[in-house]
Amino acid sequence: MSKTSAQIIEAIETFKAEDEKFANGNKAAGTRARKALMEIKKLADARRKEIQAEKNEA
Repeated sequence: MSKTSAQIIEAIETFKAEDEKFANGNKAAGTRARKALMEIKKLADARRKEIQAEKNEA
């Protein structure tokens, strides 16, 4: 597993935890959940580029 993939999984776990807290009424957790989603987006874009580069090398 690539480093970026591991980071994506970690960010998803963070999002899940914060989203659950938000669902239970913790408003500040909503901000942290949104931040985690932005991190997931950035990491997903980075992983897409890595995959494309690996594909083009072959």
